[in-house]
Amino acid sequence: MADPKGFLTTGREVAETRPVAERVKDWNEVYVPGSLLPIISKQAGRCMDCGIPFCHNGCPLGNLIPEWNDYAYRENWQAASERLHATNNFPEFTGRLCPAPCEAACVLGISQPAVTIKNVEVSIIDKAWDTGDVKPQPPERLSGRTVAVIGSGPAGLAAAQQLTRAGHTVVVYERADRIGGLLRYGIPEFKMEKRHVNRRIEQMRAEGTKFRTGIEIGRDLTATDLRKRFDAVVIAAGATTARDLPVQGRELNGIHQAMEYLPLSNKVVEGDFVTPPITAEGKHVVVIGGGDTGADCVGTAHRQGAASVTQLEIMPRPGEERSSGQPWPTFPMLYKVTSAHEEGGERVYSVSTTHFEGDADGNVQSLHLVEVEFVDGRPAPKPGTERAIPAQLVTLAMGFTGTDVENGLVTQFGLALDERGNIARDADFATNVDGVYVAGDAGRGQSLIVWAIAEGRSAARGVDRYLTGASELPAPIRPTDRSLTV
Repeated sequence: MADPKGFLTTGREVAETRPVAERVKDWNEVYVPGSLLPIISKQAGRCMDCGIPFCHNGCPLGNLIPEWNDYAYRENWQAASERLHATNNFPEFTGRLCPAPCEAACVLGISQPAVTIKNVEVSIIDKAWDTGDVKPQPPERLSGRTVAVIGSGPAGLAAAQQLTRAGHTVVVYERADRIGGLLRYGIPEFKMEKRHVNRRIEQMRAEGTKFRTGIEIGRDLTATDLRKRFDAVVIAAGATTARDLPVQGRELNGIHQAMEYLPLSNKVVEGDFVTPPITAEGKHVVVIGGGDTGADCVGTAHRQGAASVTQLEIMPRPGEERSSGQPWPTFPMLYKVTSAHEEGGERVYSVSTTHFEGDADGNVQSLHLVEVEFVDGRPAPKPGTERAIPAQLVTLAMGFTGTDVENGLVTQFGLALDERGNIARDADFATNVDGVYVAGDAGRGQSLIVWAIAEGRSAARGVDRYLTGASELPAPIRPTDRSLTV
């Protein structure tokens, strides 16, 4: 273990963020560069010799958290990096983007603030990159087998890297113009600068993984052609069918899905635009949806110079302490203040949008809402609570309902869907079509980045077994596994 008395003598300390007035003027990450390393050894020392490390189960990847906490405490960064990479291909992604279900399951968290597992993780991997400990790991020999991976988000990249290291020739197909999926165009730069994605892609290229952008399977390349070219296929195309809001006025200009709005800001940072085609500058912005994607829209609107930002959520405001129905070590629904919320705006809970109103040119100008209360588990409007708020830009951040069946991928492969509209798979992540596997949100439904990476790694093992009859690749999870998280 780390410091035997660390949890008694050291309080929880997290990464320092840059001043709001400074950070909303740029797209750089919100944290003060280098602020973690001076404190992280003591923070890692808070990890207890708890006997049964529930953080392992809280993490879908099964990260060896006490082990790399111990190495970080002793400042043995190379060993810490090795233990971190033993279960996680991309800890610099999860260390920045994961909501940390491991911390919710931390034994210390029963009576004290949990260990800063996420901060320790990102410190280890950033140090590893700085010291050159992260190197390409090309296979010793090639198997002669070929695999196509559809989608370059975290699930697709994890599957591709595992299969490449197993000796297979892997080609990743991405319909966007750059590799990374939602890591590239769904996550704002202020949460994760894309240099982290770029250097992982370069590592994977050096290992032998091939990438093809601007190709959508089902439209630009048929499923039949793909199956002729490759011995196996991994579908990691995500859950891209966004939940809509079918109310009066939805057709007005200025109402967009979050994933229509957010990628444009990332394209500005990439140099594709000087000004994004959809901008919040000078506008009253309303974000519908209280999750992380909604918070990303809030932070983006701040940086674009919005006149005001209001975030709406149909659910009641969560509590700041665990409820009795969400006991330790489950992942609780708590009131969370993200860096975007620190920057301003209003958050309104227990409301539902009734309709939109626009001007003579068809541009949205206001949003009408009503307060709701839950009766038998369903929201019911409260009479007399209707009101309108100004809205010149509205983003819908209400989640996703399943994989896209309109582009031909599902029908061309002849894939079966489960009762939730996701691509069905068995214990090896195999679909009903021989040689075709599925990983990540396409098979699981909208979920966390740690689940995507875990599924990509597990699907890679299934493909490796299919191609060779056996596999030495690890299999963190089964498709039906829900662990202790929600």
